[in-house]
Amino acid sequence: MAGSTLIKRLRGSLTLFRLLIIADETDRVRKLGSRLVERGFTCSIASDGEEVTEVVIEQALDLVLIAMDGSPDGSGIRHLAQRVKQERPLPVIALLSREALGGLDLHLGIDDFVVEPWDANEVAIRAKRALWKTNKIDNAELIKSGDLAVDLGRCEVTLNGKLIALTFKEYELLRFLASNIGRVFTREALLNKVWGYDYYGGTRTVDVHIRRLRSKIEDSTHSFIETVRNIGYKFREEA
Repeated sequence: MAGSTLIKRLRGSLTLFRLLIIADETDRVRKLGSRLVERGFTCSIASDGEEVTEVVIEQALDLVLIAMDGSPDGSGIRHLAQRVKQERPLPVIALLSREALGGLDLHLGIDDFVVEPWDANEVAIRAKRALWKTNKIDNAELIKSGDLAVDLGRCEVTLNGKLIALTFKEYELLRFLASNIGRVFTREALLNKVWGYDYYGGTRTVDVHIRRLRSKIEDSTHSFIETVRNIGYKFREEA
């Protein structure tokens, strides 16, 4: 991306929710991002600049953390929060210095805050709380990839907020692949994991179900399942 904005993606093994941290890329910010990844999030770091708005629009974000602020009353964070919410109705958590705490106004685009030193456990808990309030669900039971959401608690799949009708095996196949983002599975492995060791059908069954699943969740703008030639399939990592 052009300009002064720095984007650095920190990936976890299982993507539940994607966070954007707007902050100068310092050691403590990188450490916080890494620790949030260990707690099941996927994090990007963006330095302030005009391109931040573009990042908010283009990335499939669920929540924004804002640490960048040069003002003692927190007005810089409030300004950034308002910019974010003008583009998308995302929950925003402020990562504050103690000096900025006294001037904080939670009615100006900030949903919650954490005071430094920022503890990753506290940030994760507050992030999950904000996500729960936004989505009205238990985020531990949701897998999201862009516009696709797999609600493990309700056994439902939605695309752009619209419910997708899947058969039981289609749902189980999607659930398994989406729970192992980026990992490649052979057709034999998918038969064992989804159909069970007692299933005696051929591996063509997997191909048929993958084709039907793709027809329901993929189109010209959405591609989630990738065919790995001569091996099998994997659920794509978000770009």
